[in-house]
Amino acid sequence: MNKITVYEKPTCTTCRKVSKILTEAGIDFEKVNYYIEPFSKKKLTELLKKMNMKPSELLRKNDEAYKKMKNKIEKLSEDEILNLMIENPDLVQRPIIEVGNKAILARPPEKINEILR
Repeated sequence: MNKITVYEKPTCTTCRKVSKILTEAGIDFEKVNYYIEPFSKKKLTELLKKMNMKPSELLRKNDEAYKKMKNKIEKLSEDEILNLMIENPDLVQRPIIEVGNKAILARPPEKINEILR
């Protein structure tokens, strides 16, 4: 199996559940805290392409950071939203699981099974 990378915020409950699922299954994986190692535009674009998602579909719309900028965000292009997400990691839904040429947003955590098949 290809290397599994989990892009996460360690304090996130869903991220911890995904880590637990992988650990209990005996699967080796790498964790990337994207608050410490921020996404580059190239990497986030690559992940979005692998997930077949637009930046606007990866926004954390229930997060306070989004709610504060909602009116501004609604007027932005997808590329501008991508740039905003890179500047403000709180806007990025998590966890993102990457395996080879595939990636998924593991919400709910059980969605990880889709990529492990």
